[in-house]
Amino acid sequence: MADTFYFSRDTKVHITPNDSAGTATSDVYYIPVLDGFSFSQATNVTEVTLNEMATTAGVSRRARQMFTDSYAPAEWSFQTYIRPFASYGGTRGTDGHSSATDGEHHVVEEALWNALVAADEPTGTNDGWTYTGTTKATLSAANSNTVALNTFTIEVEMGSGKSEPVIYKLDNAVVNEVSIDFDIDGIATASWSGFASIITEESSMSTATIYEGTAAADTNNFIRNRLTDLTITAADTSTFPGASSNGIYTSTLTGGSVTISNNMTYLTPETLGIINQPLGHVTGTRSISGNFTCYLNTPSSGASSADLFEDLIEATTKITNSFDLAFSVGGSASTSIPRMVINVDKAHLEVPTHSIDDIVSLEVNFHGLPTSVDTTDEYTIDFVGPDVT
Repeated sequence: MADTFYFSRDTKVHITPNDSAGTATSDVYYIPVLDGFSFSQATNVTEVTLNEMATTAGVSRRARQMFTDSYAPAEWSFQTYIRPFASYGGTRGTDGHSSATDGEHHVVEEALWNALVAADEPTGTNDGWTYTGTTKATLSAANSNTVALNTFTIEVEMGSGKSEPVIYKLDNAVVNEVSIDFDIDGIATASWSGFASIITEESSMSTATIYEGTAAADTNNFIRNRLTDLTITAADTSTFPGASSNGIYTSTLTGGSVTISNNMTYLTPETLGIINQPLGHVTGTRSISGNFTCYLNTPSSGASSADLFEDLIEATTKITNSFDLAFSVGGSASTSIPRMVINVDKAHLEVPTHSIDDIVSLEVNFHGLPTSVDTTDEYTIDFVGPDVT
């Protein structure tokens, strides 16, 4: 019998969200992932060594012992395309789409976005989604002030289609962080990473019940980064006047990124005599941060990137500045579908740094802040997609 090899291209990934009580739902999402996915789990060990002087015979024992204390939480990461679409209705899942409401907007990887911000499963009472008819789907952190977020099961089938595939299960997985990069010549992608309690090998793969974006016709919902634009509006127009004292600064992006993180930690008991397994996760500080780059320019009209630099460097009495950033990834409402709009209503901008190249450019780092320490309004993300049929 010939050896069987497994190739990353023959891999399928399914995730099954749990409800708020930790019980698996009946929805199994097929998540198309890109090359470069990974998952692993390490062990925490204790080393005991001897350190003694010599005996009368000149012998000094130098041995050591190793003990496995516990499993570290499993770590996983993969990348997906960001693919919004407008549903054409039908029973949930049987038509390959996730809504029975005709024209309602969804995202292929919507279960992952939901796990980033909410404890409930998608479509749960306190999930992360708001569906505005046939206009858009909005993700917010409104329900994220909780010590634990939505958990789910990841199943990775290697050698899909082979007679004996290898299937790994990551139990009680959570989304810790997602990063969205604006590669000017690329397609909008999200880089996901998180943790899970344990990795096991399974004998069978669950059957996907929600599998948007897999039909041959479902290829018109990829977002092109080159169409992305950014609107910068200052809250304090006396300090940051922008163009015509309206607080608006004009900049054409050359790149950038946005990272949303939950800063999670995992709890693991420490009982002697057994190998302890991770118990569960605890959320840390919720943060959204990133950067954007643009050319240093002075247009004939409007406030430019040079004006933004000047106003920021001269605002010596403004301890925390506030700008409304709207990243229209894939284009604005009047020009492009599909698209996603990342709204950061209160962004604190750092002083831009110059990059001296053939054309001088600026890089601006930003941090999304809530209106108060009790609120959860650091950001919202709107998704608008085409009819994929």
